[in-house]
Amino acid sequence: MLNRFKNRKFEEMNYIWQYPNWTDFKWDDKTLLKELAQARLLQGKLISRFQSLGMRLIEEAQGEILAKEAMKTAEIEGLKLDPDSVRSSVASRLGLPTAGLPSPGRDIEGLVDVLLDATQNYNQSLTMTRLKSWQAALFPTGYSGLSKLRTGK
Repeated sequence: MLNRFKNRKFEEMNYIWQYPNWTDFKWDDKTLLKELAQARLLQGKLISRFQSLGMRLIEEAQGEILAKEAMKTAEIEGLKLDPDSVRSSVASRLGLPTAGLPSPGRDIEGLVDVLLDATQNYNQSLTMTRLKSWQAALFPTGYSGLSKLRTGK
């Protein structure tokens, strides 16, 4: 389904903040709407396939997607997380079995908390309070490595 995206080299792309005037968004409606329509079609097909699965398999698939998202998010920051620890955190939050999985560290727990809030409460406003709570979850000690952070500021 996503063959046309397979060969793109995402690692060579710039982050949005690396572009000049990155806060001044401009886009081409025709191109964007075509891509969104294709994504919506694929989403519908995926939902249809999920509905044919049992509820437990749906939860397991959601857990695996969330775990992969957490690992990819960490990679953006140059962090390599233990996949089993991430799966353990996600599984415990979704009520899935965690037998044989290691206990996750607080850094992984915070990242999973943020991702769950963002994906489960996507319809809520992105307020300053919410952003600050995400930052506090990601840096519970108030440090990033040896650097002191002013979390929530």
